Amino acid sequence: MDIHKAGRRTAVAVVAALAAALLPWQSAGADEAPAAAPPPQVLPTLRDWQGGEGEFTLTGRARIVTQGRADARTAADARRFAGELTARPPVSDGGADRRGDIVLRQEPSLKDELGPEGYRLVVGDRVTVTGATSTGVFYGTRTVLQLLDDDGRATRGSATDVPAYRERGVGVCACYVNVSIPWFERLMKDMASQKLNQLWIEAKVRSDVDPESAFWGYYTKDQVRTLVAMAKKYHIELIPEINSPGHMDTYLENHPELQLKDRSGTSSPPRLDISRPEALEYYTSLVDEALEVWGGDVWHMGADEYMIGSSYPDHPQLGAAAVARFGEDATPDDLFVDFINQVNAHVKADGRSLRIWNDGLLGRNTVVPLDRDITVEHWLGGGAVQQPSALLAEGRPVMNSAYALYLVRGGYTMQTQKLYESDWTPLRFEGQTLPAGADNLTGAKISLWPDTASAETENEVEEKTFMPLRFIAQATWGGPKPSGTYAGFEALARKAGHAPGWSNTDRTPLPDGTYRLTAGPKSLAPTADAGAGLARGGAATWTLTATADGYYTVRSAGNGLCLDATRGKKYLGAPLEVGAELSLGACSATARTQRWQLDSTAGSLVLRNAVSQLSLTERASDGAAVQTVRGTSLRARTA
Repeated sequence: MDIHKAGRRTAVAVVAALAAALLPWQSAGADEAPAAAPPPQVLPTLRDWQGGEGEFTLTGRARIVTQGRADARTAADARRFAGELTARPPVSDGGADRRGDIVLRQEPSLKDELGPEGYRLVVGDRVTVTGATSTGVFYGTRTVLQLLDDDGRATRGSATDVPAYRERGVGVCACYVNVSIPWFERLMKDMASQKLNQLWIEAKVRSDVDPESAFWGYYTKDQVRTLVAMAKKYHIELIPEINSPGHMDTYLENHPELQLKDRSGTSSPPRLDISRPEALEYYTSLVDEALEVWGGDVWHMGADEYMIGSSYPDHPQLGAAAVARFGEDATPDDLFVDFINQVNAHVKADGRSLRIWNDGLLGRNTVVPLDRDITVEHWLGGGAVQQPSALLAEGRPVMNSAYALYLVRGGYTMQTQKLYESDWTPLRFEGQTLPAGADNLTGAKISLWPDTASAETENEVEEKTFMPLRFIAQATWGGPKPSGTYAGFEALARKAGHAPGWSNTDRTPLPDGTYRLTAGPKSLAPTADAGAGLARGGAATWTLTATADGYYTVRSAGNGLCLDATRGKKYLGAPLEVGAELSLGACSATARTQRWQLDSTAGSLVLRNAVSQLSLTERASDGAAVQTVRGTSLRARTA
């Protein structure tokens, strides 16, 4: 995969020269003259800074002026940038600049020097950001937002800021569970502020090709289009995934004929039987449908943990199919690699490239080599898996997606302080540290997984991602370490805070108190066998109490039990079944399924479960409270 084709080699050379040079604020000797003003405290840190004298001040007369060959994206970014500044300066498209202005200049002729994402920054009588592309100019504006203090002042100086790695990413597995669209937008805003440029999302698109695979946890096609538009706005490349041939239970649940069976005939719902010709046809039909709405230039097929909990000899049909297709020397690994190669050929036919995880590459494919243009994301080391150095030596693109960079709900959480203090870089993989970089080492990303989806709410995940997000941005942009201590790094990050326009995660618009939840003439209540009879005529009242992570518990004023979502189909602990009845249970401070957010809908407030992301609504037949994708407009009224 090659996200940024033009200018990449030159940009890498510039980065290498910058990294090798003594930076202006690094003292070369005790007897030398005092250094210029220290570099601005921005994250990620600037690659090259030359301090000046005095300050720039953004006054009430300032303008945002676009110059050079500014395209439509730069013009749109300039307008949003003006809205992010406290002074709200007007935007002037073209024309001369004047003292006190912020100038955004796009000069494609500088691509050999700045690459597709770098920029020059000059802070003097005016602030000038120059980039070869709209993305370079945009990243310069992210720096300016951090440069300016509350009074609109910034230290004078200049910088040439070019990233060390072309892929600087975040991965979110919205697999099985639904991660809300507002959560994704807050993530993208923060990613953009840190110059992170890639977002991998494993998610199910509600399918028209295979309607039987649709149950909650999916995204509608309109929701996917919303995500695509958001990513474009923030200069982020989306990498969508449907995992295959393993981890496919959400698709294969109603397709037993495609499920892999072991030698005893027992089916494995998560695994596609790749010995069957129709397996590839089924999977690529899902890919084609998904890519119609995701668009983009890259597809991720996962290809991880296909044999988790078993091994190829447990499924003799795979070995038999390999021999039948490729000869007596073939192994089941050859069949597995061939399946990946066929998916690669399929997406390449539309001009796209393919990515996979590394753990299925054990070197036991003796006949069929993995296509060299497939990007391998290396997350697992040890055992028989191929080392990153071997993958790089083959000339294929490799990304560092190490397990050390994982944040798992209810499981392992990235040790950010330890990584920072040990000077982690993308050269350090699981099981191997490279002695030097390589042009085909694309970068690194952190990955968020919902292994126990009910263990944490979205708000809790968001908070614990704050420092890892800034760490991976710093490590992949490649500027000098911002502080000798992690405490100093965190203090700088907390001071800078979230991106402008980032909305607070608090979803508690009502004060604690007792309310009636109504839908038409009835009040909502769980079923009778939950310990509370159906409430009619608005008699039932509920006490809302805010939780520390920005949600509510909803307690019955009648019996003191809390509204909960524990029934119906669950995946990873998340109650995902539409229409499942809600229940009442003993109130628990740790039960995330008892946490509810209030969404504003047409002047009303709708309760949505914090884990399932399904709304509270009323079953028409008996008024029981159930989960649904779109809730009735419930009006919360003071009791």
